[in-house]
Amino acid sequence: MGALARPLGTRNYAAPMTNSGTKKGLLSGHRVAPEPIGTGVSVADLVDSTMLAYNGARLREACRLFATDMLADKATVGLSISGALTPAGLGVAAIIPLIKAGFVDWVVSTGANLYHDLHYALDLPFHQGRPDLDDVALHKEGVVRVYDVLIDFDHLLKTDAFCRKVTEAPEFEGTMSSAEFHFHFGRYVRERERILGHTEPVSLLAVAHEYEVPVYTSSPGDSAIGMNVASQALLGKAPAIDVSLDVNETAAIVLGAKQDGGKHGCLILGGGSPKNFLLQTEPQIQEVLGIAERGHDYFIQFTDARVDTGGLSGATPSEAVSWGKIDPDMLPASIVAYVDTTVALPVLTAYAMAKHAPRQPRRLYAQRGRLVEQMREATARFEPDRLELARRLGEES
Repeated sequence: MGALARPLGTRNYAAPMTNSGTKKGLLSGHRVAPEPIGTGVSVADLVDSTMLAYNGARLREACRLFATDMLADKATVGLSISGALTPAGLGVAAIIPLIKAGFVDWVVSTGANLYHDLHYALDLPFHQGRPDLDDVALHKEGVVRVYDVLIDFDHLLKTDAFCRKVTEAPEFEGTMSSAEFHFHFGRYVRERERILGHTEPVSLLAVAHEYEVPVYTSSPGDSAIGMNVASQALLGKAPAIDVSLDVNETAAIVLGAKQDGGKHGCLILGGGSPKNFLLQTEPQIQEVLGIAERGHDYFIQFTDARVDTGGLSGATPSEAVSWGKIDPDMLPASIVAYVDTTVALPVLTAYAMAKHAPRQPRRLYAQRGRLVEQMREATARFEPDRLELARRLGEES
């Protein structure tokens, strides 16, 4: 795994120090003595040599954790996406390169990120603007604002029409998981990209289709894609997204990743519902299905959410241990950097590209049925234990 890899047991992605409580032990970490930044410094060298304290240090630890243990051969990486990242161009700039390099194996995203990602495939551009523009004037001119990014309202209408047209195709009939819906959708997106002259995918759904990366959304109706599907439902044409399939498929992916000594890591951009949907896979396995498991192995989150409000977005990896979401023995491999994702993700992507060779794509989409069946069989094996627990809890109550 390269020179950065260290054995687990301490916070191995930070500067090493002992925890003896003595003065010598407390002051055993590396000196904060960076070299002056010169011309031509690489992103990886900048991270390793100058991000030595505060959230810069947490970002460095996250980069090292991701580029070593999380990208090891037997580790599977789940990515959750929240916040308006695709309007800012991070789908094209960072998420697509991570998928093509085999660094992301499956995804949970807000529907909004997937919808706005479509504008790139359809050549309907966003433009840089300012956050202090007059929104009443923007509305009159037919311009929509996402903080300091602008898009023509007509582009939304064209994207809506594309969504409705695609979902009239035969493969969208019936009930399916959101991963199946997005997989079929991604094929049409890629075909439109080719017609428009894109030799390489510029859309998250298109590249996920090509690399067979399952893409889930934890709230299928909470976006313009869901809104357009709902409009088709009025005409009796819409597919039905089965959220139970989503819950079981995602849990099966995580359980399958842990077989034969494998690991599972979570890369969390922002928080919100996608964060919980990614992490709840372990309580689904342990608490609900009664299968013996210990939690996710690796946890990286970029967030600005406060801890003290009690919200899921700000919940720490340590709190997640109490829910069975994180393996308590792996807590040292859990890092939260309080950094805007638009700053952190490009840095992490550049660092990983520099430090780790591309991985073979796992192509988990085609394995969903097999993984769910394996989970069903495991549930049956642990069913007597679960029934005994239910009986005992009933007696105690």
